[in-house]
Amino acid sequence: MTGSTDHYEISALVSRYFRALDERRFEGRWARDCLTDDVRLVAPIGTAQGGQATRLTAQSLEKFARTQHMATDILIEVEPGARQGSASWNALMTHVHHDETLRRHGPGASPLLVVGGRYDAELLRTEDGWRIRGLTVQVIWTTGEPPDAPADPVGTPER
Repeated sequence: MTGSTDHYEISALVSRYFRALDERRFEGRWARDCLTDDVRLVAPIGTAQGGQATRLTAQSLEKFARTQHMATDILIEVEPGARQGSASWNALMTHVHHDETLRRHGPGASPLLVVGGRYDAELLRTEDGWRIRGLTVQVIWTTGEPPDAPADPVGTPER
């Protein structure tokens, strides 16, 4: 059972987190506003904890010119008054490649890497409100190439 105040605050936390990613607000209060100091990140880009998790996230997103992260179907599990909880949500993550990435990928390369996935979060209620203590990103599908994909991978049959 989740109280309506908790549900609102956690939904807003997810929105703030995704907005900060897209606005590239990795410095200052971004981490403190969304994450605990000891946050643990498990994602296709790697596994990291604490400050390293925020650096890994920033480095990963800097490989793209722009991004847009959208969250939907947020499921929240928190007992009223509890200090801990969990949330999961579906995500659509659109990444726009830098021009130099497109040149490296060659003619006809898609300007986008689009990822559909799910986020699972462990939450902690702090004196300053709800924060993400653990975050696992699961990729369900992708379209397009990652920025570091070779232009013509060895062994790729010609079309």
